[in-house]
Amino acid sequence: MRLGVIGTMVWDLIHARDGRAEPFEEWGGITYALAAADAALPTGWTLVPIIKVGSDLRDRAFSFLHTLDSADLSAIRAVDAPNNRVELTYESRERRCERLTGGVPPWTWEELEPVLADIDALYVNLISGFELELATALKLRLGYKGPIYCDLHSVLLGVDANGLRTPQPLAAWREWLRCFDVVQVNEDELGLLAHYWGDPWQFAAEVVGEQLKALLVTLGARGSVYVRHEEFCPDPMSWRRPELIVPRIAPHAHAISARVEPVLTSSDGDPTGCGDVWGATCFCQLLGGASLEDAMRAANRAAARNVDHRGATGLNHYLKGRISK
Repeated sequence: MRLGVIGTMVWDLIHARDGRAEPFEEWGGITYALAAADAALPTGWTLVPIIKVGSDLRDRAFSFLHTLDSADLSAIRAVDAPNNRVELTYESRERRCERLTGGVPPWTWEELEPVLADIDALYVNLISGFELELATALKLRLGYKGPIYCDLHSVLLGVDANGLRTPQPLAAWREWLRCFDVVQVNEDELGLLAHYWGDPWQFAAEVVGEQLKALLVTLGARGSVYVRHEEFCPDPMSWRRPELIVPRIAPHAHAISARVEPVLTSSDGDPTGCGDVWGATCFCQLLGGASLEDAMRAANRAAARNVDHRGATGLNHYLKGRISK
């Protein structure tokens, strides 16, 4: 069995994290999710990163990718473009300012279709927000028959002429949500999704159905919440049914929700990548047969453990309980 991971590797320049006076650089973006998936993959599964890497950081990217124990790197594409770089300035433990430079081109469906031919499940993390255009995501929904888990992430961030990322409502929220089986957002992102609707939690209850089966919301130090369709099955391999070709939200669907308690973490740790670790862990746990609440508990634990590890390099070993390399 093969788990595909779509996202973007980002080279981060980080200011004011952990009270440090000097900035420092390291891999970010999808590398956190890759490390978490490598640690949480069920037995018998292979990790397949589906990533475009800028030619300027190709060698450095492969150095990181080769640290993953379970990865098949055949779907990595080096492209003639500057790799994504982000300058991060922390304003608080959970708030930061991001400035983007560079950027690899998005995937087209024509590029993805042959890559996905032997992929059994797909985790999509829209790290830059430009990995997939909406038209490609819609073709992915119709053309790929496996389960799709998506962290909407930077689709909910705009970018100005200077590269500054700023929160923005998503006008095409209906279309985006219909592209995936399960969607992950944080609490602020849920508010942006519901911008044109009203109350964010009522929004969440109304949008889940037979197509978008569950909306998972991370709450930082307060844990996480699920809002799911009443007929939701936690086994991802049951999520796609051939007869549901035309996306729709089931009428009169009843939503069920609950909060999963957090794991206490150090107040002075590193929160970078916690949402990415959370999502990759949750999906891998579901693929391994866990219930939704147990998968979310495992994701809460992994995200809490990530706080005590600085950076994505060696994180896979740390999450497995080994000494980081």
